[in-house]
Amino acid sequence: MQGTSLFFENSSPLCLSNLPINPVSRLAPTPSGFLHLGNAVNFLVTWAIIRSRKGRLHLRIDDMDGMRFRPDVLDDIFTSLDWLGLDWDTGPVGPDDFYQNFSLHKKKEYYRDRLQALYKTGETGQNTFVCRCSRASIKKISSNGLYPGTCRNAGLVFEPGLHAVRLRVKNDTCIQVNNQSIDLAKTFGDFVLWRKDDQPSYHLASLLEDEDGGINLIVRGGDLLLSTAAQIYLAQCFGFSSFPACRFIHHGLVLGDNGEKLSKSRGAHALKDLRQAGGSFAGAVKTAARILGLKHNTIFTAQDLKQALNS
Repeated sequence: MQGTSLFFENSSPLCLSNLPINPVSRLAPTPSGFLHLGNAVNFLVTWAIIRSRKGRLHLRIDDMDGMRFRPDVLDDIFTSLDWLGLDWDTGPVGPDDFYQNFSLHKKKEYYRDRLQALYKTGETGQNTFVCRCSRASIKKISSNGLYPGTCRNAGLVFEPGLHAVRLRVKNDTCIQVNNQSIDLAKTFGDFVLWRKDDQPSYHLASLLEDEDGGINLIVRGGDLLLSTAAQIYLAQCFGFSSFPACRFIHHGLVLGDNGEKLSKSRGAHALKDLRQAGGSFAGAVKTAARILGLKHNTIFTAQDLKQALNS
């Protein structure tokens, strides 16, 4: 097995102008499903940009979703990153180091305290509100899938297992991402900051980690453009200055044979299965080269990507 064919969205190469002088970025895998070739492409692009500009790269593993956390997937993250030839400057060096020193799950009370601070900074506490709606109930009454504001003025008191906490997105809230104006109320709506299972949401934890870590360059798939806008808005509600000033790069997606976005499941595109079958990740490197606007005929490894960006 030599590798797996990749399909890539038609999109222009990334614009790498106006990058931070001292770029600081992160690799942020989640230990809920095995990494796939789409993850590999994103990590290769991020790593090559940072290493070619002598920046700093952090490994952050988001284990906040305790129900879906899988130790075997955590182990595979380190194995896969090593297989891809990627290194990082800060963060866990292996599973034991992660459990002892870098688990985000241990920071739950810190995230809760920051959420309480956000509530206090709002006008009479209007930044956030408690919501009892489930995804199923929202889907039944919302034609566009966005939260319809059912509990905005219900005055509920949070109870774990029954309620979530949402951020109120004010009408006509327009967020600028890469010179694109996004009407957040119409495209994203009020979003969850604290989940019903009494855990911080991805948006809250990710934003706080990026702000605290001094991240100034974030590379994401184009499907996360609205998530970026939502997190910028949340950062503004907190009064943060670092995260809104980040350089955000959104690249086209790697697609499966059916033309759909890759998922974290076992199969032809899972790095674990590809590696165990003696396959190659050269296709991911070449796709990363295309995203970076490089001639990919002679690029086969992460080091090749770095050298090509330096030349």
